[in-house]
Formats: sequence, structure tokens, C-alpha cells
Amino acid sequence: MEDNKRFDVIIIGGSYAGLSAAMTLGRSLRKVLIIDSGKPCNRQTPHSHNFITQDGQTPKQIADAAKVQVLKYNTVTFFEGLAVQGTKTADGFTIMTENGELFAAGKLLFATGISDQMPDIVGFAECWGISVLHCPYCHGYEVKHTSMGVIANGDLGFEFSRLINNWTKGLVLLTNGRSALTPEQTEKIKQHNIEIIEKEIVEIEHTEGYMTNVVFKDGSKQKLTAVFAKIGFKQHSILPEEFGCNINEHGFISIDDFQRTTIPGIYAAGDNTTMFRAVSVVTAAGTKAGAMINKDLVDETF
Repeated sequence: MEDNKRFDVIIIGGSYAGLSAAMTLGRSLRKVLIIDSGKPCNRQTPHSHNFITQDGQTPKQIADAAKVQVLKYNTVTFFEGLAVQGTKTADGFTIMTENGELFAAGKLLFATGISDQMPDIVGFAECWGISVLHCPYCHGYEVKHTSMGVIANGDLGFEFSRLINNWTKGLVLLTNGRSALTPEQTEKIKQHNIEIIEKEIVEIEHTEGYMTNVVFKDGSKQKLTAVFAKIGFKQHSILPEEFGCNINEHGFISIDDFQRTTIPGIYAAGDNTTMFRAVSVVTAAGTKAGAMINKDLVDETF
């Protein structure tokens, strides 16, 4: 293989974690390739918050600025494309992209994120990241003191309601069907004047992603500014699992304290490894992954 297609490290995923790792490795004089398909999971979110120096910027503004800074290092190369196939070799790994390009490296970092799985509720996907929200630390302040809902049931519904209640006293718990709360949980929630609505949700009425009403199966409506919800997800890339990386019971790639997966030479960082999806958290994970990969490379040669 030509030298221009051989790297010390290939990073699959060029959003916050991947770019952060690339900067750390590039500054360590490692030859790095970033492969990115341009589909971050937060691309619909209008603004990013709770990240000092970047509070209120759009996710794209943050990523674009980071990419410009990272690519100032001539040790880092960026390839726009989708990684679709990988192979373990005697001295590392090869990665093939969708258009047939083949690259090789001694180490792999998966910063591929996750793919959110939308429930069968009309309007939910269009509001996701705008007024249907997953993280109060990222978005709670912007909707504080308004009429809000939590879509959840059982223990999650109880704990999520406790948390969101700190941002508003106009909260309702939408169990989307019969409540699975314990009597004790129900009593505690009612003590804090949180209404429990057990009707099935069929639609979220909205204007360009900003919700106005939650519509129930019986035709009734609940006027709300925003709802917080936890939804299912799957790994955005199947390559880590195809390489044999362990996926834990929560659906995340298993890593140790040094961002190493269960397969030697393969690392992971970002949303694909943790429930903490804040930009600041995954950026820090990328920096850590870059440092740990460089340390492992040093240990192998010195």
C-alpha cells in the first residue's frame, strides 16, 4: 500500500471526540487520518450549551471551528466518506470506505457516536433536539419556568421527574399509557404538584420543531413548551462489533479507563461509549483517547 494511505492511527468519526483525539495525536507527531461521513447525531439541535467558551454556538459552528484548527497540523488528514469495512492485519488494521478507498494503520479509534431510534409518535423526530430534549444540563435553562413534560414511566419516570422539576414548577409526567410507578413514587410526585397523565401519546404538534401541544389517543391535548425524553439508540457504526469489540448491556462499546476496547489496538471515545452526551464530555474523552493511544505507541517502540 502507498505511504500516503498508511497512518499511525485512523480515527473513524470526525465530530468532537474524533477531532479532539486527532489534535492530541497530531501534536504528538503521529500521522493521523480522520474518516467522517458528516452525519453527527446532534445535527438538528439549534444551539449547544454548558460548554465554556462555546456556550450558545450551533453544533456545526463548534465542529467547523475545531476542524479548521485540527487541520492546521500537517500530521492530520481528513477524508470525507463512510467507513464500511475493516480487517485485522499482521501489523494493524485496514479500513475500506464506501467508494472503495483503502487505508491502513496500526491503531483504530472509533468516535462514531450513536443513532437515536425515534418512537412511533408523529412529530417526535422533527422536534428532537429542538423542543423534545434529552439533557436538562444542555437545554434546561432555555426552557426554564415554562410548562414542560417528561415522557417516561416507572423508575425512569420518577427519577427524571425529580430532576426536571428543578427547572420548572409547571411539570407533567407523561407515562404514555398506564403508569408503572409504585404507590410511593406516585404519592411523592403528587406531593410536588406534578400531574401524572397516563394517556397514550400519538402526536406532537409543532412549528419547525418547536412544540405547541402533545396530542393523546383520545383526541385531548396538553399544551407544553418542551418535553424531556429518553429514547433508544443503536451504534452508528457496525464496525466495532464486527471487529469483535464488546458491546455492554446498555448498548455502549465497552472501554477501560484508557479508552481501550476489548480488542487490542482498537479504542473508542464519545457518545458510543457513555450515556453522558454533552459536547464537553465527549471532547474530553477524545483528548484522553489521543493521549492514551500515543502512550501505547511509545510503549511499543521504546
